[in-house]
Amino acid sequence: MPRKPDEYAVHLLISGGHREEVRFNTVQDFQKWYSGELIAKSDSEDFINIPIKNIQGEYMVVRPTSVLAIRVEPVFLGSVERF
Repeated sequence: MPRKPDEYAVHLLISGGHREEVRFNTVQDFQKWYSGELIAKSDSEDFINIPIKNIQGEYMVVRPTSVLAIRVEPVFLGSVERF
């Protein structure tokens, strides 16, 4: 039985060599943000919000045209499963 990730770390490679990591609770949350914000405005120079999980009062904005690559990594927080 496959394990279910506790959250997903999304690594963004931004032009100029900057790297940022944001986390989403589910891959569906990431897909919703990705298709609704990033892809929908991919040619725009206007800033879009990137949700930052677990950091109260802090936010990040980025220009969609500056995002060069995205890596999505499942994160398992629990201990090793025992059968």
